[in-house]
Amino acid sequence: MKIKLAILDENPIFLERISTALGNRYADKLEIYSFTDLDVALGKLEECKINVFICSDSFEINVNRLPKRCGFAYFVESPGIESVRGQSAICKFQKGELIYKEVLSIYAEKVSNFAEFKLDSNSGTAVITFTSASGGVGCSTIAAACAIAFAKQGFKTLYLNMEQCGDSNCVFSAPGQFDFSDVIYALKSKKSNLNLKLESTVKQDPSGVFFYDPCKVALDMAEINSDEIRSLLNNLTLSDTYQYIIIDTNFRIDKSFVEYLKLSTKVIFVCDGLEVSNIKLRRAYDALAIYEKQLEIPLLSKLSLIYNKFSNKMSCSSNIENLNVIGGVQRFENASYKQIVDKLSTLDLVKRIVG
Repeated sequence: MKIKLAILDENPIFLERISTALGNRYADKLEIYSFTDLDVALGKLEECKINVFICSDSFEINVNRLPKRCGFAYFVESPGIESVRGQSAICKFQKGELIYKEVLSIYAEKVSNFAEFKLDSNSGTAVITFTSASGGVGCSTIAAACAIAFAKQGFKTLYLNMEQCGDSNCVFSAPGQFDFSDVIYALKSKKSNLNLKLESTVKQDPSGVFFYDPCKVALDMAEINSDEIRSLLNNLTLSDTYQYIIIDTNFRIDKSFVEYLKLSTKVIFVCDGLEVSNIKLRRAYDALAIYEKQLEIPLLSKLSLIYNKFSNKMSCSSNIENLNVIGGVQRFENASYKQIVDKLSTLDLVKRIVG
């Protein structure tokens, strides 16, 4: 099923341009109707079963006249305007992709049955979780590098930063106003539109990696419980939108972290090989071994280890039996965080992650 989008604007040239731009790129997802006359447009909303209605702010719309299942927003000329007359506003002069995401978000607020709307489908999703039992070892660096490496190989890859104070914008950036707080709200509201919210809020970095902007307030991340994590990952994987999902999260001994383990194809610990790090890694491994027995589900077989910032003078192997070691890299000096990530993404180490 396609989203039926109606656009009302007094400028026929703009209407032709926006209809052509969106129609060419999203022909399989949008059915576009354009109007220059207000009364004609309003009359067609019910007749054509319009899902989303966007009109120029030069018109004043009585939203009470709109069908209940029809989402609405005003088109404005300035990107800094968020609302007009109490209704959502969309800047008309921006990339078609961003306008499409706004349309998806509006539709998601109204749709009652997501099963009517299908996302792109590929062929299965591998979930790889990166974590560390100790801080400062570069777990996020390795995770981001892995995501970039997969994207460069042509795989549709999502980098999902689930750290409580994590910030995907340290590496990835793209225009757009939505962030992960919008996803959390959709999870909390338990609406059937979660998949649409996931698609409308995701962004794509120039490297090819898909990601979500971090929550404006880190406290929002503390609100996600284990059931919502399971719902999030199930929706992301069952949609088959991505070939790889790279999760970057803090190690914790709780139900939420166990959900990541249960739903992951692989779980990769990152360690620098220092004495304290190895001790913490051993304790984490032993805790997961207990969890495995209690829950009667395979956990340890999913685990692997990567050494990062490894020092020939100070670091040594953890020597944990049956823990697969993928490899290691030494510390990079005199380089920015982004430069280190880009360099790591080119190493054979990343290729061995899925080997």
